[in-house]
Amino acid sequence: MRSLRSKLDLLIDSASHHAICMLDPEGRVVIWNAGAERLYGWSESEVIGQPYDMMFDTADREAGLPGLQIEEARRRGTFSRRAWRLRKDGTRFLADGIVNRITDDSGNIMGFGQVVRDITEETEHARALATNEAQLRAILETVPDAMITIDEMGMILSFSATAESLFGYSSQEVIGRNVSMLMPDADAARHNGYLARYMSTGERHVIGNSRRVLGRRKDGTIFPHELYVGEADGGGHRIFTGFLRDLTTREEAEAKLRELQTELIVMSRISAVGTMATALAHELNQPLTAITNYTQSAAALMPAAEQAPLDLVREALEETGREAMRAGAIVRRLRDFVASGELDRISFSPRELAMQTADLALVGEATRNIHCTISIPPNLSPVLVDRVQVQQVLLNLIRNAIEALKENGTIAISANQESSMMRFSIMDSGPGVAPGKEEDVFEPFVSSKASGMGMGLPICRTIIEAHGGKLWCEAQPGQGGMFHFTVPVAEIDDD
Repeated sequence: MRSLRSKLDLLIDSASHHAICMLDPEGRVVIWNAGAERLYGWSESEVIGQPYDMMFDTADREAGLPGLQIEEARRRGTFSRRAWRLRKDGTRFLADGIVNRITDDSGNIMGFGQVVRDITEETEHARALATNEAQLRAILETVPDAMITIDEMGMILSFSATAESLFGYSSQEVIGRNVSMLMPDADAARHNGYLARYMSTGERHVIGNSRRVLGRRKDGTIFPHELYVGEADGGGHRIFTGFLRDLTTREEAEAKLRELQTELIVMSRISAVGTMATALAHELNQPLTAITNYTQSAAALMPAAEQAPLDLVREALEETGREAMRAGAIVRRLRDFVASGELDRISFSPRELAMQTADLALVGEATRNIHCTISIPPNLSPVLVDRVQVQQVLLNLIRNAIEALKENGTIAISANQESSMMRFSIMDSGPGVAPGKEEDVFEPFVSSKASGMGMGLPICRTIIEAHGGKLWCEAQPGQGGMFHFTVPVAEIDDD
């Protein structure tokens, strides 16, 4: 019997990570193992015969918690609960404790056995994990990209709030279903095969890369989005996470920019033809006038009584003069026709006019480190202009500034109301125009570019003058390029 008791004591003491003690029927300590001594700090001699409530803090003792646990164990046979316990040094720890009733063969209560385990660190760790998980979930729910996780079979494991907004499904509707439900029929039919091939071969074609794909919303509409897929190992199972960004707005904006660019190109060509015709009219009229004068003078000088061949010469000269005059009239009619083109004027915000054109002009220039700032108040009065034509002017001036900068520079666009006119200014940090050359840049067929026709700025001036405004250049050494133009402010009807 003594040998069995010794073995039992050894067994109890070997449970060094659990505080084990035995209480008599009145709740006094009769056995105290090494684990209890390590956890509580009291030695066996200090606690034997002491009441059970010495292990509880003052508040729990005053609330009668120790006695309640003993009575519950006496009545039900066992009692378990997590509660704070008190060490010898006065510190507390969170304990996972169980109290069991011990009876003899006759059912008489011999005492109670208590096992306690310190779960303070474990609980803090679990709380930290829960906090981190909540923080991560909050971050993922607020990022602009939708996030979807799937398992090795393509079944959806999680579906972020952004994904719910993007596809129109709630997370309850999609979790546990195959992710192919979010794809057009053609992609959906191939997806499981792609996934199975990757699982068997390990060859990556999609994972780790960003690409444009199509998605299908709950209402059946198809939309473009950018997809990036990452992979993780979750407890021996592969988990795939997809980050999706809706491209609908961006692609619609790009399409609008392309449409506007096409309009501007067409308008530019029409204006170029008109300006070239005007320039030709100006240049050709002079020699045609000279031809007319010379031939008519020669005809007048011919003697009236000369021989017949001279009559023929005089007649030919007169015909030459008439044809030259007819050619001049044709050119003048062409110039008048171009000058009579009507403007499709609308009221438009100066800020929107500048922002839309700058976006178009800066497409593809991100790598050249050129920064464009627009300092136009949103509440500035609207202007009354042909939007496409004035955007063509702005586009030409901004593109000229970009070409002058080449790389690493700034472009500043501003607008200020001056009485009934709005003045736009486009300034850059480039070399600028040399003093004395301010008007030369507006001459047709004059260009500093190797491949330029020299028609851009003359076209711009023609457009602005057709609006009743002015286009001019400032040349200030060291100040960069400075171009200004004015257009009329839209009249506001007080009624």
